[in-house]
Amino acid sequence: MPVNLPLPAAADLLPVPGVRIGVTEAGVRKPGRKDVTVMLLDPGCTVGGVFTTNRFCAAPVQICREHLAASDIRAVVINTGNANAGTGADGLARAKETCSALAGKLSLKATQVLPFSTGVIMEPLPVDRIVAGLDAAILDARESNWLKAAEGIMTTDTQPKAFSATAMVDGFLITVTGISKGAGMIRPNMATMLGFIATDACIDASVMPALARELAEGSFNRVTVDGDTSTNDSLLVIASNKAGNPTVTDLDAASAAPLKRAMLEVARKLAQAIVRDGEGATKFIAVQVEGGGTEAECRLVAYAIAHSPLVKTAFFASDPNLGRILAAVGYAGIQDLDQSLIELFLDDVHVATRGGRNPAYREEDGQRVMKQSEITVRVHLGRGAASQTVWTCDFSHDYVTINADYRS
Repeated sequence: MPVNLPLPAAADLLPVPGVRIGVTEAGVRKPGRKDVTVMLLDPGCTVGGVFTTNRFCAAPVQICREHLAASDIRAVVINTGNANAGTGADGLARAKETCSALAGKLSLKATQVLPFSTGVIMEPLPVDRIVAGLDAAILDARESNWLKAAEGIMTTDTQPKAFSATAMVDGFLITVTGISKGAGMIRPNMATMLGFIATDACIDASVMPALARELAEGSFNRVTVDGDTSTNDSLLVIASNKAGNPTVTDLDAASAAPLKRAMLEVARKLAQAIVRDGEGATKFIAVQVEGGGTEAECRLVAYAIAHSPLVKTAFFASDPNLGRILAAVGYAGIQDLDQSLIELFLDDVHVATRGGRNPAYREEDGQRVMKQSEITVRVHLGRGAASQTVWTCDFSHDYVTINADYRS
């Protein structure tokens, strides 16, 4: 079960004018499940995207990058059950065929369609099934289908992930709604996750790529489940330009701040939901590293802790074997780290001081915190004023079971 993650309700997800969503069951991998989703974007929508840093990226990622660079995007097609990754030239051809098929049904150019896939790697994309399901998905399209879409992009997720927010921008009420999927193969620099965030705010096309990067950096690039960076991870940000506010052309302008806060709120909730639903997760862990010389070195330390199987299994067992955290701090990659300045806390419990065990620390206090479903690990490096936070989960027996059985 997810860690303190409530099920989204359709009534709580706000429609975004100018974005219609349709979902169908196409039998991509298994019958009887929602597995093909289309998003139909009104003319005037602006779009930005961020994609995996994995050099062995999937065919749809390659096509999305090409189409975003060249075209006015008007539609999105998403399939689950098959990642179309590790499929070579044939995979590229099948992704393009999907785009062409949807474009033909909507009187668009193929370059105006973005394809997204998630699922099993190195299997041919069943493009014929996807194309056969497009008519039903288009017929189903409506602005209120966000929950259905969240269900339609799931793989090993145990529940859909979706959130909404509102804000006032220059006196105009704007809406933000987003969905994501992901539970395993999750690591910063994006992961096996798909994220789609839409707003009706008016945002100039020129700043959409930077907005997508900023949102990813503050949310999806701060989560890790297992340290594996996927072939397919993608974040798409859509502005339908329907809200009536003066068009945002400068993300650093004071008038853009409420919009960015609302969008980051949704992005961060979606990213944290992926960790809360991490495969086999029983605990949600925030890793805060403070007192760094730079943000970069704080992130090095935070990721070293968050990725460590020894740390994560100790949290699963509620075993205060906390020397594992200090070891991760030490091997994170800060060459001139002074261990005599390190302070370590678990929530309110001061575990280590000046690089060694705090004389007042009692193991029963550490175990009390580790038994909680939500835990904060805080490390102070004693090197400066920089800080960074990432979010992770524990490793349980179920993680191994889920990944061992995934293809069967």
